[in-house]
Amino acid sequence: MLYCVFDLIKLELKLKRTGKILQPLTALAEPTRRRIVELLADGPLSSGDIASRFHISAPAISQHLRALREVHLVKVRPAAQKRFYELDQEGVEQLAQWVNDLKRFWSTKLDALETALRK
Repeated sequence: MLYCVFDLIKLELKLKRTGKILQPLTALAEPTRRRIVELLADGPLSSGDIASRFHISAPAISQHLRALREVHLVKVRPAAQKRFYELDQEGVEQLAQWVNDLKRFWSTKLDALETALRK
């Protein structure tokens, strides 16, 4: 069990070194932002289309979109008078890679725990 604690400490230190991963997670902790990301998973939408799907003001949606842009989960493309938002593939892939690394970490530890418990 002590090894698991040391590995968690190493994982935490790695996260602090690559602190960028915590920012997208913090942004996604807000339910409106999670829903925006889910909407954009189906394809680009204008800011007006996004705002029309929520019961909050357009300026509030703009603030959420800005927060998602700042952590590289969405990007914006101006087209005439509209602004279209879409997922930022690079930022989403970095987040997915972190989740996969975390899953591998816990799979290894849980397998070791299962082996130890069976003994």
